[in-house]
Amino acid sequence: MTIDPGVLALHLRAVGLLMAALVVVNLFVPRRFRWREEMASLSLLNRQIFEVHSLFIVLTLALFAALLLTSSDALLEPTRLSRAILIGLTIFWSARMFAQWFYYSPDVWRGDRFRTVMHCVFSVTWVYVTATFGAALWRNLSSGG
Repeated sequence: MTIDPGVLALHLRAVGLLMAALVVVNLFVPRRFRWREEMASLSLLNRQIFEVHSLFIVLTLALFAALLLTSSDALLEPTRLSRAILIGLTIFWSARMFAQWFYYSPDVWRGDRFRTVMHCVFSVTWVYVTATFGAALWRNLSSGG
């Protein structure tokens, strides 16, 4: 099966836009989920670890977005580097997809309309992101080089 590289590049850029949108959404997450109040009971060290990890997750999303928005075509070129990046992105987002279904307890979202909708939206998002990276990897591997 041949996948058109122009279509894949377009989907990779769309994923880049999704990552950029997640950066913006993450600016509102702390207030929405009352992190300040929730984390008040943590020790200083645990609070700072949580804050640093959160910051670096947002930075990682921003870097993914920049990579995809500026270099989607290069990721489709059959090079060792592009394959390594696509393998890493496919593994990373596959793991995130499975975490959505198997780590988060249904008790967190069932019975709460907003959280149920968000669970479904993120499930669809992670499937799309994972499938896009998987298709790009397949195309890259099938191109030889």
